[in-house]
Parts: sequence; C-alpha cells; structure tokens
Amino acid sequence: MRFYKHLLFFLCAILLGALAANAQGTGTLFGKVKNENGEPMEGVAVGIPSEEIGNTSNTQGRYEFEMPANKRLMVVYAYLSYQKDTIWVKLNPGQKKEVNLTLKPLVMQAVVVEDKRSRHNDIVNIDPINVTVLPTPNNDISSILKTLSGVSSNNELSTQYNVRGGNYDENLVYVNDIQIYRPFLVRSGQQEGLSFPNIDLIESIKFSAGGFEAKYGDKMSSVLDITYKKPKEFGGTATASLLGGALHFEGVSKNLRFNYLFGARHRTNRYVLGSLDTQGQYFPNFTDAQTMLNYRLSPNWEWTTLVHYSRNKYTFIPEDRLTQFGTINSALQLQVFFDGQEVNSFETGLGAFSFNYLSDDKKLKLKFITSGFNSFESETFDVEGAYRLQELENNFGSDDLGKAKADIGVGGYLNHARNYLNAIVANAVHKGTFTEENRSMAWGVKYQREMIDDELSEWNMIDSAGYSIPQAPSGEIQLRDVVKTTINLNSNRYSAYFQHGWFFYGDSTEHALTAGIRANYWDLNKELIVSPRITYSFKPKWKRDFLFRVSGGAYHQPPFYRELRDLNGNINRNVKAQKSYHAVLGADYNFMAWGRPFKYVGEIYYKHLEDLIPYEIDNVRIRYYADNIAHGYAAGIDMKVNGEFVKGVESWFSLSVMQTREDIENDFFYKYFNSDGEEIIANFTENNVITDSVRIEPGYIPRPTDQRVNLGIFFQDYVPRVPSLKMHLNLLLGTGLPFGPPSFERYKDTLRIPPYRRVDIGFSYEILNEKARAKMKEKSPFKHLKSAWISMEVFNLLQVSNTISYLWVTDVNNRQYAVPNFLTARQLNVKLIVKF
Repeated sequence: MRFYKHLLFFLCAILLGALAANAQGTGTLFGKVKNENGEPMEGVAVGIPSEEIGNTSNTQGRYEFEMPANKRLMVVYAYLSYQKDTIWVKLNPGQKKEVNLTLKPLVMQAVVVEDKRSRHNDIVNIDPINVTVLPTPNNDISSILKTLSGVSSNNELSTQYNVRGGNYDENLVYVNDIQIYRPFLVRSGQQEGLSFPNIDLIESIKFSAGGFEAKYGDKMSSVLDITYKKPKEFGGTATASLLGGALHFEGVSKNLRFNYLFGARHRTNRYVLGSLDTQGQYFPNFTDAQTMLNYRLSPNWEWTTLVHYSRNKYTFIPEDRLTQFGTINSALQLQVFFDGQEVNSFETGLGAFSFNYLSDDKKLKLKFITSGFNSFESETFDVEGAYRLQELENNFGSDDLGKAKADIGVGGYLNHARNYLNAIVANAVHKGTFTEENRSMAWGVKYQREMIDDELSEWNMIDSAGYSIPQAPSGEIQLRDVVKTTINLNSNRYSAYFQHGWFFYGDSTEHALTAGIRANYWDLNKELIVSPRITYSFKPKWKRDFLFRVSGGAYHQPPFYRELRDLNGNINRNVKAQKSYHAVLGADYNFMAWGRPFKYVGEIYYKHLEDLIPYEIDNVRIRYYADNIAHGYAAGIDMKVNGEFVKGVESWFSLSVMQTREDIENDFFYKYFNSDGEEIIANFTENNVITDSVRIEPGYIPRPTDQRVNLGIFFQDYVPRVPSLKMHLNLLLGTGLPFGPPSFERYKDTLRIPPYRRVDIGFSYEILNEKARAKMKEKSPFKHLKSAWISMEVFNLLQVSNTISYLWVTDVNNRQYAVPNFLTARQLNVKLIVKF
C-alpha cells in the first residue's frame, strides 16, 4: 500500500511539473529566407543556440519552429558561404511572429565553399569552387567526388571512380542533359587525359550515389549531373601550373539575348609520371576546347549549342625499371630493361543543339535536344622487356644490406598491339517538366543510334629461363592472350521515363514523395526493360532538425559495347541487361555547434544484383566475360559530417563501410588426394598418385571493387589575421582490393592489394583582391583583374608507395611472383589562378 502512495505522489509531481512548464508557454516563430537575388534559400539553419532548438528552411525558403515564451532569445540564421544574421525575439504564450530575412554572400574570402543538399532526394549539390582549391594531380571533378561517402578510388592518375561496389562503367555523367561517354581503349590512368567537364564553365554539380530518380538513365551505380553557366557579364579565368594550363572567358551581348562560354585546357602529367618506377621518356599531351552558345529567340524560346573537341595523345618510350618488394625475411628486386615504345591517341568530338521552351508562368519547361559523339582511338605498342628477378641481402649486419645477392629468375617478354576503334553515338531527346508549388512532373523520350567499328590485334610472349611460356610440343614459339578480330556493330536504342513528385507541408510534419518509371529497348538483343523507382521523405516537427528518407527501385543497365566483347575479342549479341534493385534508408541532421552550422548525413543501403557480367580489372582497363553468368549483392553504410569546423570555410569527413560479392555460375575447381588422404598440391610423382578428388564450388567471392572501408577528408583552414592565406587538405584511405594470378579464374582472386593511403596538401594566398584593386591607379594593367591566387601543392605528402596492379614474373623453379606496380611518389606543384 505504501508503494502505491509513493507512485501516486511521483505521478502528481510529474503532472504539476508539466503544468508549470506549460504555464510558461511557447510561441511560434516563422518566416521566409531569401538570397540577394530575392530567390528562396533552402537549407538555411535557423535556431536558438542557447535552447538547442531550431529548424531549416524548406525548398520554398520557409521555416517554422516553437520557442519558449516570456524570454528574450537570440535567433541565428546561418548558411555556408553567407554572412550569419542574428535577431532578438521575445514572444508571448501562443503568439505567432513572422520574420523574413535576406542573407548576404560572405565576402571575407575570394574562394568560398558551400555544400547544399536537397533534403528530399538522394542528390548532393557540390560547389564547383571545391575542385579549384582541392590539391590533386588531376584538378578534375572526380577528385572532389572521391572524398564523398560511398565513392572510392585507388588511383590518383585516373578520373574514374567506383560507387558502392560498382565499376567505372556503371556511372552516369550528364552535361546540360547530354550523356557523356569516356574512351574505350584506355588501359592506365596516365593515358586518360582530360575528362569532358571543364570546371571553369560549370554552374552546378549534382551527384547521387544510388537511389536516384527515374529521370536519370539506366546505370546501376551513380549519376553526375552538371550544368554549365549562363553568363551575365564579361569575365574569364587563366590558370597555369607545372601540370599545364587553362583559359576560359564568357560574356553576354548588350541586349542580353546572347551569351557565350569558351574554355580551353592543356595538361601534361610528365612531371608527375617521372616519379614512377618505370623510367623513360614520357610524352603525355592532353588538349581540349569547348564552347557553349545561348541565344534567346523570344521571351519563351531559347537556342543552345554545345561543341567540344579533345585530343589526348600519350607516347612512352620505356628504358628501365627497378622495383623492390617483399618482406624483411624475403626481400626481392625486379630489374627490367626495355626496348620499343607505346603510342596511344584518343580523339573525341561532341556537338549538341537544344531548343528550350519556358512558359510565361515559369511552370512548364520543354527541351528538344540532338547530339552526336565521335571517338577515334588508336592503341599501338611494341615493348620488349628483359627482366632479372633477384634476392636481396637482408642481414642487418652485412655491409651489402639491400643489395642483390642472387638471381632467382631471368626472362623476357614482348607485348604487341595494333588496336583501332571508331565509335559514333547520335541521339534525339525530348525532356519536359511541369512544376507547381506542391507538385512536379518530369518526362522524356530518347532515340539513340550507335555505330562501332573495332579492329583488334594484340598478343603477348613470355620467355622465362630460355623457354617460351606456355611451351609448345614442337618447339615453336607460342603466343599468349592472342586477340585478333574485326567488329562492326550498329544498333538502335529507345527509352522513355515519367515521374511525379508531391510535396505536403503540414502543421507538424513535412512530406515529399517522388515516383517514376523508366523503359528501355535495344534492338540488338531484343530486350525490353522496365525500371520503377520511388523516393519518400518526411521531416518531423521535432526540437532537433531531422529528416528521414527511404528510396528504392530497379536500376537495370543494358549492355554497351564493352560488355558485349569477351576476353578473346568475340561479340556476344545475346547479353542481357545487368539488374540491380536498390533499397536505401537515410537520415540527415542539421545542427549548430560553436555557433556555426553543421550537417550529418547517414545512409544504409542494400543492392540485390542479378544477371551480372563478371569482369577483370587491370589498372583502369575492364575486361568482361560477356555473359550473364553471375548474381550478387552490395551492402553498406555511408556517413558524412560537414560544416564550419573553421569559421567561414567548410570541411567534411566521410566514412563508408561496404561489402560486395558475387556467385559465378558453374565456377568450380578440384582438390586432389593421395591414398593416405593427404591433399596433393605439388606435381604428381610415382609415390604421390591421385586416388580421390573433391569438387569445390567457391560460392560467393569478392567482386573486383570490394573495397571494404573508405575514409575521405576535405579540410580547410586559414590564418585568422591573414584570411587570404589558406590551407586545403585532401586525405583518402581505402582498404585493399582483391586480386589474383592472371588466369581469368575469378575464384583465385583471394589476395588483397595493400591499402590505398594518400594525403595531398595545398597552401594558397590571394595576391590580388578588391581592396588591392581599389588602391590601384586607373591606368594600372591589373585594375581589370578581379582576383589572383598563387598556391603551392604537395602531392603524396607522406610518400606512400601505393599499388595499382601487379606484374607477374616466373623464377627458374616456375614459381610466380606478383611484382607491385607502384603509383606516383611525392611531388610539388605551383599554380597561379587569375580571374578577370
């Protein structure tokens, strides 16, 4: 009985406390936030730091939250790259007060970094300025993508990236709604050259690592959506560094009806390649130019032209190579002397014309696009190598420590190729959108014609200890990996999509739903695929600003030319689409710390994979088995936190944990045993005869992109009293990828490349800004410059020898050794950026 009295007293105390709190009461603060152009701002953090309450503005710039009454409290409005604003508010119980604000851009820095995330879908918005300040050998958009959660890479020389267990061919890239293709014959990162997007011309970058909308195409992994600028005044940029240079200018006519963009780039990574183990004469020359013209035909109609030409040529005359590898107990050295050369050329062009319509009420947008892409590629090389595999002295007491003490293998090899490819892709597209305040629709249809002419002639010869491998019974020389074929492939694709989005704003929650469907038909394999997709998100009216999101659907990928060609160069016209079913559950949380805005984003995903086409990866070259003989999965979690760790500049930390595996049909091997039940591993002898065998099916094995853990850091800082002096840090850490002997038997890929560890750092200083210009004389030639920056970058700061692939050599006992192909060492770069 006494217990119930205490319980009743306790409940009454809680009730009286609640009534006392309610007596104080709450009020409601609401309003709208706009930028300097009067446009609504999404994602503005509005809160009261002392009470740890607040909210963020929605897509229409509106915000609303409850706050304690009868207290004078400071409300903070914060958004990255904009000046923070504060007001003092005191509300009566039950009072509703509207406060509308306009935020001004942050002018403290000439280089600003912002991260806008559309909270109701799986799209990340990236400021192009990030690419400019990020220290990296490529200075490419892919460099910033590699620091995001869900994205991985183990090659700083390549612009390619993997997303959530997929390979390079599973990534979509659009520029102004035009799909971009990459060269087909590239074998290594140093051959790639310039990617299509020119950072100086870009207005916006959107990226999704999965669960994206139906309006994006038929790929299994990711989408990168880029929009070029529409200039409002004359300007330009000039960049020069030890790795090349770039020039861009833009402008608009006096009547504002015509505007233009032009950009040209030249890059040579000869300086960086000089740090590779293989020494020789490197002649990489990569050049491109592109222009976009816009002309407003009437208030509703606009005509746009985009033209691009690129010539990437790579010539290499190898001389020698010295690579030391192994362990302390087994230290080895490979020395190779070369003869011959490698000459590769990738010449591409793209032309696109678009007629765009915008209704008077801005609700209806229509696009009619025609484009053509042409790529002519040649890959020619004859490289002969004579190698010596040596054992190194590992006795710490010896004067010859680290020097060669014995030869354990000698041999040679000859690699030959004469490969030529001409690819033409032409299409006609219609896209449309209709947008109202609480709903939107998008649709599109596309016809595409593909014409591929491919001539392949390549082979390898290996000579170890004086005999050819493999040995021919008659003694003649036998070649390996022989591919000789001529392919002519013409086909047509038809695709269409439709999606509908709804937005619901209630008193306590905010909801968004987008549902869509895609269809694709290819007349080569006579396959029709249908891909439904859906995304739902809701934002509860909690004290803390959370948003929850779930998305899923079918992401089927019809084969392109590379997937049809098998390891022997033969075409399989019956290859069907690879099928992927995504399920993504995510949440993001906007919060204030140290009086500055931060965002945490986390996503858990699972991808069920069917009709997979197994493949091998060597450096950046992907070779497919050209048959749908596998199924698998990819599952993981991505996390990212970004914000002003240093006041006024943004940084972020991302972490991804992932596993992707596949089961290849009819994939098996045998284990052999003697009469004593012992497994026979070495060669058979008279006393070691097979008496029994067991068939082993490997089951699920790691996919070639199974990089389990990835950490990416982009961090910025500056000197408080000298804000023009800044530091930019780029850190990538990824666990090893699977690899195995060059047998094209995937179940043998049980080894792991060492982890990829890379730190690049840059220091930049603004040598010319608005204040300096104001002090100049009118006749000064620098008066017309907007800003000028000089930076020094250190690539591979920690001098880590990262491995990209392996060269397999054989000793006198026919034992194979995997010799690592290391990536670049520490290098310095100096860069000057001038804006006018």
